[in-house]
Amino acid sequence: MNLRKLLVSSLLLSVGLMLHQITPPLLMGMKPDFLLSMMFIAILFSDDYKLTLVIGLAAGILTAMTTTFPGGQFPNIIDKILTCNFVFILIKVMGNRLQSGVKIIIVSILGTFFSGFAFLLSALFLVGLPAPFLALVLTVVIPASILNTVFTTVLFNAVTLAMKKAAAK
Repeated sequence: MNLRKLLVSSLLLSVGLMLHQITPPLLMGMKPDFLLSMMFIAILFSDDYKLTLVIGLAAGILTAMTTTFPGGQFPNIIDKILTCNFVFILIKVMGNRLQSGVKIIIVSILGTFFSGFAFLLSALFLVGLPAPFLALVLTVVIPASILNTVFTTVLFNAVTLAMKKAAAK
């Protein structure tokens, strides 16, 4: 594992956690998941499976510590570990055929949907859901996927620009 990539990933996750904590609910009480966005960006930059697992586990633990979903600690950890694997495979399947801007849009929308689906499914089996599964997918997961894609794209562009500026110095 590359120490520089590990440090950059940990910084991205910490910024994602801070943004997630200070952001007020925007749409119908829904908050964009900046920690998930930064997890996607960190995985895209890391390009290493072991580091991807570390990123997923760290994101799961951080999300579990800050969840507002009753009993959502274990579902958050399960969700992030499954999602980091899904995103890593998705990035490998896309390869170098797509520009990084297009890649992050695809990763973000599919990754957020997968994450929400995995969270709800694991929560359904571990602690139960406050509403029917399909209703939550339609009213929470799909809108969150769209909203998170917009924020992830903006954050990706900002992080890419910052890393280019840092490398130039």
